[in-house]
Amino acid sequence: MSVKILFFAGLREALGSGSETLDLPAGIATVGELRDFLAARGEPWSALATTKNLRVAVNQQMVGLDTPVKAGDEVAFFPPVTGG
Repeated sequence: MSVKILFFAGLREALGSGSETLDLPAGIATVGELRDFLAARGEPWSALATTKNLRVAVNQQMVGLDTPVKAGDEVAFFPPVTGG
C-alpha cells in the first residue's frame, strides 16, 4: 500500500524533507501505526513519537491517531507552531 507523507514546519527542517511516498509494510493500518513505523527509523525520525501535540491530517482533514490509512492517502504531520 503506497501513501504520500508530508512533513511541515520544524519536522520538515529536522527530517530534511517535506514529503515522501512510501510503500507501507503489512500491519500498518492506522495513522498511529504509521507514526510509530516512521519513528522507529531512529533519529531524527523519533521526533514523530515524542513531539507533544503532534497534529495529523489525512487527505487534508484533521484526524486522530486511530484513523485508518488506505492506499493512495495523503498523510500530513504538523508539529505545534507559534507565530508572531
